[in-house]
Amino acid sequence: MGREVVSPLHSVPRVKVKVVNSKVKALAMELAKEAYSSREEDQIPRIWNYQIDTDIGVDKKPGFWPPENKADDPSLHNPLLRQERMGCGWLGAIFEWDGVIVEENPDLEKQAWMAVSQEEGKSPPPTFILKRIEGMKNEQAISEVLCWSRDPLQVRKIGARKEEIYQALQGGIYTLRTGSQVFVDVLMHYKIPMALVSTRPRKALETAIGSIGIEEYFTAIVAAEDVHRGKPDPEMFSYAAQLLRFIPERCIVFGNSNQTVEAAHDARMKCVAVASKHPVYELGAADLVVSHLDELSVVDLKNLANIETTEFGPGEPELELEEEENNPSTAVGVDDSFW
Repeated sequence: MGREVVSPLHSVPRVKVKVVNSKVKALAMELAKEAYSSREEDQIPRIWNYQIDTDIGVDKKPGFWPPENKADDPSLHNPLLRQERMGCGWLGAIFEWDGVIVEENPDLEKQAWMAVSQEEGKSPPPTFILKRIEGMKNEQAISEVLCWSRDPLQVRKIGARKEEIYQALQGGIYTLRTGSQVFVDVLMHYKIPMALVSTRPRKALETAIGSIGIEEYFTAIVAAEDVHRGKPDPEMFSYAAQLLRFIPERCIVFGNSNQTVEAAHDARMKCVAVASKHPVYELGAADLVVSHLDELSVVDLKNLANIETTEFGPGEPELELEEEENNPSTAVGVDDSFW
C-alpha cells in the first residue's frame, strides 16, 4: 500500500539526460584530442633529398603539385582551431641563402664567370649581362642568356665548372649576416616553419649550412637540382611553399634583389627585401625593405600575411547606394542669395 509506483514518464528524462551528457562528453574529448594532435603535428622530416618528378606527361601528374590547400580544413570540428588556421598568424617563411642568411661577395660571382669564359674561349660577359643572369641557374644563364651552347651535356659541364671555380674562390668560409641568427631564433620560438632556397648545388649548400650549424632551423631546402629554372621564375618559391605545405598567399619570401621580388609576387607571395647588395631606393617594389632581418618582428609578418583572398571564401558583400536621378536629397543645392 505504501509503495510508490514510478511512472514511465518520470524515467524518460533521466535516460535522455544521460544520453545527452555522454554525447557532450564524447564531443568535448574529440575536440580536445583534435586540438592537441594538431599542435603536436609531425613536421616534415628534414631529409632534403626530395624525389623530383620531372617526367610529366599528359596522363601523369607531378608528385608534389599542386600543393595541398591547408588554409582551412573542414574536417576540423573545433571552431577556434579553424579560426587559427584561417588567421594571419598562420604563415611560412622562405629565405634566400646568399645575402640574406650569410654575407655575399658579388665580385666572386663575376670572377667565376670571367674565369670560365676564358677557359671556354668565350667573350667575357659585360656588366649588364652579369646583372641579367643574377639569380639564375648556371645552366639557364649559359643556354638562354650567354648562348654559349645548346648541348645539354656541354651546358651542364660548363655550369659545373663555373660553380667549382666559385666555390674555390669562396674558400668555404661563410659568415652569418648581422641579425639573421636573432631573427630565425624568433621564428623558431613562434614555431613558424622556414624553408631555404638557393641556386647553389645541394651538396655545397648542405655543407655550408652544417659548417655554420643552422641546419635545425629549416624544415625544407630547395637547391639547384630541385628546379628547372631560377629567378625571376617563381618555381623555387612555389616548390618551397609546396614542401612547407602552405598555400602561396601564406608565405613570405626574404631576398635581396628585384629578381626575388618579381619572382615572389609572381608566385602570389609577399616579399621582404634585405638591402645587402642593392640600396634601399632600388628595392621599392618589395612589400618591406630592411637593412638587417632583426629589424623585423612577428607582428610585421602577420600584417603582411593579413590578406583577403578567394581561398578563404567570399567576403561580405559591399552595399552599393542606388542613385536616383530625380531624388531631391541628392540634388545639388542652390544658394538663393545669388538671385
